[in-house]
Amino acid sequence: MIDRNQPDLPDGVATRALELNGRRIPFQAGETILEVAQRAAVEIPTLCHDPRLEPAGACRTCLVEVDGQRRLVPACKTPAADGDKVRTESERVDRHRKTLLALYLTDHPKDRAVAERGAPNELLDMADRYDAPRNWGSMTSSRESRNGDRNPYIHFNAETCISCARCTRYCDEVEGVSAITLANRGAHTTISTVESLSLLDTTCEMCGGCVDVCPTGAMGEKMPLTRHAKPERELTKVRSTCNFCGVGCQLDLNVDPEAENGHGRVVKVTSPPAGTTTNDGNLCVKGRFAYDFIHHEDRLTMPLVRDESGELVETSWENALAVAAAGLQGVAERHGKDALGFVSSSRCTMEENYLIQKLARAVYGTNNIHQCAAT
Repeated sequence: MIDRNQPDLPDGVATRALELNGRRIPFQAGETILEVAQRAAVEIPTLCHDPRLEPAGACRTCLVEVDGQRRLVPACKTPAADGDKVRTESERVDRHRKTLLALYLTDHPKDRAVAERGAPNELLDMADRYDAPRNWGSMTSSRESRNGDRNPYIHFNAETCISCARCTRYCDEVEGVSAITLANRGAHTTISTVESLSLLDTTCEMCGGCVDVCPTGAMGEKMPLTRHAKPERELTKVRSTCNFCGVGCQLDLNVDPEAENGHGRVVKVTSPPAGTTTNDGNLCVKGRFAYDFIHHEDRLTMPLVRDESGELVETSWENALAVAAAGLQGVAERHGKDALGFVSSSRCTMEENYLIQKLARAVYGTNNIHQCAAT
């Protein structure tokens, strides 16, 4: 009998079960050990895994013990099998994790001030969590960087790269553009482009997905770096909806609460975790990088109407709406209802576009309504 106190699968799904750290956990055919563990709230560390990508087993941090297996197996790639006995915590697993993380740190900056200029460094977090040795010595990273890339958005810091390939796999499997790849071999393995071209000269769409999936911040945003923004840990995240089109992608505005005389300033945009929003953590170049308009000096922050001299002056929303309504009504009275035309924006939501056409048809009596994304 399956213990129904364990995490449930959807009704009607035929289940098998494995033993995870002594607990009997049901699973569906095709699930990996990592997926079963995550559903059961059992921690297995990963650096190269992302639920949007095919498992690679490249980082080796997710290795676990399975009875009957001579070697530790990667939980992200190993299918769960009925009756398996899996241990995610043991002396052998602990020794492996500490050794592996210590080796990663030998050519990785250990100082957070150097290794964590942008996004949180998951490798350093993991090394702290599992008490990895820090005294195994250091060596200079031999990975090649691309400091001369003239693209305005994406920076690559080879010193903090661990060659997990999350960025290259995302570029290939999710975006389908294959703008970046693993180049060279061994300790010289690095993230590069064809003939080391700038991202501007490749198929790159500047979506910033490589920045989002990077576990160490080796792929990062250039703009916060050049503007001396605080590390991401010191910023406040505010969930919002991208307003560049009507799709409604969710994003996190990263706000420096001390900027702008304490009013706060958006200094970067990041993706919500994969699987938590309708856009699955994916953003386009506009959603991720085109946020300068928020604090631009030319942005309108109050409604404007023309005074008797024709100059635009600030006014209240109530007065601005009254002036606009009177102007539209005046056109209809002087020239007829079909003299009016309404154009909506693809940056509006579906509900807002619906209200615009109701305003045109029901209030002003014209069918002259258009939306810029219409096909």
